[in-house]
Amino acid sequence: MTQSAPPLSAAPLVDRFDRRITYLRLSVTDRCDLRCAYCMPERMEFLPRAEVLTLEEMHRLALSFIDRGVTKIRLTGGEPLVRRDMMQLVRALGRKLGDGLEELTLTTNATRLAEFADDLRAAGVERVNISLDTRDPNLFRQLSRRAVLPQVLDGIAAAREAGLKVKINTVALKGLNEAEIPSLVEWAHGQGFDLTLIEVMPLGEVEGDRFDHYLPLDAVRRDLEGRWSLADIPLRTGGPSRYVQVAETGGRIGFITPLTGNFCAGCNRVRVTATGQLFMCLGGEGQVDLRAALRSADPDAALAQAFERAMGEKPEKHHFVIDRPGAAPALARHMSTTGG
Repeated sequence: MTQSAPPLSAAPLVDRFDRRITYLRLSVTDRCDLRCAYCMPERMEFLPRAEVLTLEEMHRLALSFIDRGVTKIRLTGGEPLVRRDMMQLVRALGRKLGDGLEELTLTTNATRLAEFADDLRAAGVERVNISLDTRDPNLFRQLSRRAVLPQVLDGIAAAREAGLKVKINTVALKGLNEAEIPSLVEWAHGQGFDLTLIEVMPLGEVEGDRFDHYLPLDAVRRDLEGRWSLADIPLRTGGPSRYVQVAETGGRIGFITPLTGNFCAGCNRVRVTATGQLFMCLGGEGQVDLRAALRSADPDAALAQAFERAMGEKPEKHHFVIDRPGAAPALARHMSTTGG
């Protein structure tokens, strides 16, 4: 992949609430090799491959964002490691580290991480977020609809051996993994990993009712405070997590609370889907078509105009709520479509 000429305007991306955008979550695919019950239906319909950006187009977009002040890029999906030749993009973006880009990271379910961990580290990736909701094989199969927990644990071990910093992301689910959360924390901290708990997000239709398993994290924190000494710390990793230090384990727990504690005031993030749609807010419908800009007669000018429109339309906050049984999702769009 060759470096493209910079866009016409190189001004930083600042929205109408004076928030500077420095963090891009770039989805390389909506496809996933798991079917987590809270995320998508078993018979999920994925995008036609013809609609997905080429890796060269994704690289061009990423360079344009870096030129406009984005310093951190997280590659997401779906599951990013199922995209063929994805490492080409990782290596190309890795060459921008120290040249406008400060951090290149990845969110993965780790099913294929054992295959790619060393290559990711060699390309400049220093840390990864790994989704893991349980270490119980039966519950893992129930939640993900796939019996691949051994591959996931092998991927986590490979990441650690490759020198990647690992953060475990766990969706807190009432009546499912609720009782396991303390042991997950102890396991993660024993491995030297931080663990972040996430409230289930009402995105896209699924086959169950998310209300049945919605677990507010303020209740989880109260439970954990009955076991351990938790101290709020000012650590920020670019995303919405708010962290505590656990005195007894020596590790950190993050809390992402889209429902019980809106975290939008300092939002510095935008998301681009695998089809090149720029979403200014995970919880909003507003989008700007960057694929059309890329494929226009004058891509630089079109991208500059698209960025300006996006900054003018980025909302102040989202309005997620799960307040009653049978409620429709906040958005029809699945998380795997937008990118985690």
